[in-house]
Amino acid sequence: MAITRLNITDFIELASNYPVLDVRSPGEFLHAHIPGAFSLPLFSDEERRVVGTAYKQQGKQQAIRIGLSSFGSKLLPMIDEVISICEKYYAGGENNQSVLVHCWRGGMRSAGVAWLLDLYGFKVYTLVGGYKAYRNWVLDQFSKDYKLQILGGYTGSGKTELLDQLELAGDQVIHFEKMASHKGSAFGAIGMAAQPTQEMFENCLAEKLHRSNKKDDLVIWVEDESRRIGNITIPLPLYNTMRNKPVVFLSIPFEARLQNIVVTYGCLNKEELVAAIERIQKRLGGLETRKAINFLLENDIASSFGILLAYYDKCYEKALHNRDNLKALITTIETPQVDSQANVALLTHTLNIKND
Repeated sequence: MAITRLNITDFIELASNYPVLDVRSPGEFLHAHIPGAFSLPLFSDEERRVVGTAYKQQGKQQAIRIGLSSFGSKLLPMIDEVISICEKYYAGGENNQSVLVHCWRGGMRSAGVAWLLDLYGFKVYTLVGGYKAYRNWVLDQFSKDYKLQILGGYTGSGKTELLDQLELAGDQVIHFEKMASHKGSAFGAIGMAAQPTQEMFENCLAEKLHRSNKKDDLVIWVEDESRRIGNITIPLPLYNTMRNKPVVFLSIPFEARLQNIVVTYGCLNKEELVAAIERIQKRLGGLETRKAINFLLENDIASSFGILLAYYDKCYEKALHNRDNLKALITTIETPQVDSQANVALLTHTLNIKND
């Protein structure tokens, strides 16, 4: 079989059907990778460092000699690993010999592994330009114009649950907060898994946008977020696009939202809640910070969260109106309760009437 070299566009299309083998070092893969790819490192992190140093200081041929000295013992285990990956990926299907291989720049590492797998009998495709080409493709996705529908509402409006209901109903949804593993506020990391790296977040987001954009007749629902979600930042070109898209604003009474917040956050660790309140002390103000913490320590959760909710309402109000031509973009839906099923029905009904 011959090894086929693909540009990034063709590589992305085949990645939906064939396993992607990332032959970069474990550390490179851990930092960020193509979503769904399998780690098949040619070198360990230390071996990569040694080979890279030799390449810079002694030239390509010496680097290859050093690399080959550690490559030999890995040949059979690497083939066995790829066989195992393909058996699981294809689940006994007829085509179980095609694989996509890439390294950082489409250089020696992917060429070496591709040669080995081709020799054994796999149908091998490599990525011209490697992971670096993929990252350029990722960044390009954020400059495209998407058919976005923004879901707005003050804190505690149940926007995440409403997006879940829309997704269950077959709508296209991108959950920024789920992808970022953070709920957006100073309290957003409590009880959540560690956030991905910025690069990994971007990779996952680009893939999601790319898949969603193929369905031109369907809008993509996203939550009205600030640009920063914990340590993650929404890419600026995409964020600027979001700020000029239609907004459906859920208007829910303060008390109903407060009750929802108490249920959602009231069971969390008090020490972590206090630490989160202290993080916004400069903006909340010393007096309000002390009152919120004291109420919390006295188990008056509603009074504590009431102070915080009023603060976040002001923040969101400012961000909401920091748009050009908001009046033309916004559709307000009045609803008395935080009920995702009832509110998604109301939302759908309102938009159907508006679009008729």
